[in-house]
Amino acid sequence: MTQTSLERARAVERPSRDAMLQRAPAVQRFWHENEALFQDAWTAWDAEHGAPLDATLYDPRLRAAIADAWKDPTTEGAVKALWQEVFPGVYKTQFFDPDRLSVLRDYMDKVADAGIPLRPPYGISLNRGGAMLDPRSEGHLAAPTFQAFYRDLMDRYMRPVSRLLFPDVTGYDTQTFGFSIQWQADKDTSLRPHSDASSVTLNINLNLPGEGFSGSGVSFIDPVSRRVDKLYFEPGTALIHHGSVPHASEPITEGQRSNFVLWLYGENGQIPHPGSAPVQIEARERWSVPTDPSDGFAPF
Repeated sequence: MTQTSLERARAVERPSRDAMLQRAPAVQRFWHENEALFQDAWTAWDAEHGAPLDATLYDPRLRAAIADAWKDPTTEGAVKALWQEVFPGVYKTQFFDPDRLSVLRDYMDKVADAGIPLRPPYGISLNRGGAMLDPRSEGHLAAPTFQAFYRDLMDRYMRPVSRLLFPDVTGYDTQTFGFSIQWQADKDTSLRPHSDASSVTLNINLNLPGEGFSGSGVSFIDPVSRRVDKLYFEPGTALIHHGSVPHASEPITEGQRSNFVLWLYGENGQIPHPGSAPVQIEARERWSVPTDPSDGFAPF
């Protein structure tokens, strides 16, 4: 009896996690040789497990302000007002609706149990439940339902907000990148201070109301004043900042923390130089989608 693409994907012999994290040459061949199979498998899986990943997942105030700005960009001030600067150059808002967040989490939990190989984020060796989200990444989450949701998030939400809060990134925001993480107590310790190879980083918490965790704050470091602040997530909240802002994930001591980490940058990884002058563009240009094709460049 002929196996389906989903059955073949689940049965394929896969590299060890250590081999994937070490980027062994055989691992790259594994993803390349099975790319079409995994794409077909995710499409078949999604037909059965697809969920309504739509605009109702977003915080109602943010959703309404974003929708208004796309209709009339001169109203974009209402979007900006929803982002509070909680550290120099770091802004926070309620991004997803906590009452609807379970839809996305349930979907991602099913993804984790799908049995289709997913590539973990390289460089985050202690991240037990992560996956690559962007099509430029080998072994990414290729389910059509998720990809439609992901593209809408990047194009309609992240990019115009980034241009609004950080005018210097305009032109360095045509390319996208993303991964999920799941930090667990007693397994994941911390991610040392670092900066991101992005123009802008959006870090969104996916924990559900009542799904608490201890520790696992994100410490931000002001390179000028050397000030260090530890910031924490509540369910569905997001932090956004230049990738160049130094930050570190602190150890988690109880429970688990689930997040999406999303990046924007220019072609071939270009990012604005620190201290670059803001780009002066009209509001309607901020609320537009670039026509640049994907350059295929993935930071890791």
